Amino acid sequence: PTTTNSTSVSACDSYTWSANSTTYTASGTYSVTTGCATEELVLTITPSTTNSTSVTACDSYTWAANSTTYTASGTYTSVTGCATEELVLTINASSTSTETATACDTYTWACNGATYTASGMYTCTSLNAAGCVNTATLDLTINSSSNTSTTVSACDSYTWAANSVTYTASGTYTVNTGCATEELVL
Repeated sequence: PTTTNSTSVSACDSYTWSANSTTYTASGTYSVTTGCATEELVLTITPSTTNSTSVTACDSYTWAANSTTYTASGTYTSVTGCATEELVLTINASSTSTETATACDTYTWACNGATYTASGMYTCTSLNAAGCVNTATLDLTINSSSNTSTTVSACDSYTWAANSVTYTASGTYTVNTGCATEELVL
């Protein structure tokens, strides 16, 4: 009796059939007969495709092709059937910074142009050079200004304790220490 055994195969680009060790690159029905036995191959060849996409993202990127979240730059691939998707990914980092400042009465922060009159922690967000979010924190101490005036009369010379300078002439002198201004009327 004659027997026929049929096999259906789908492959990408080419298929080597073990029944006759022949490599096929086109879809079709192929057969080989050995004695009374016939082997039949129903072959579907699909050409391979590659699609490359370049993406730049901040901190992380979730690729729709495989639902994977990436946090590092690199080239990634996802293969479905005969289709290869390639992702050329550039990850840029967001940044954070902390700035400490002390000022008299007011402080204008360059980050946002705001003028502050009270001590506290303030934040400002902007885009950094890579187009990602930069979050800056300002630790601000505001000191109130003070002005004091002292009138002194002395013979020949006077050494002012505020700045340890000895004066030999009458006049008005000032010294600034932090936010305090002291005035000597001599």
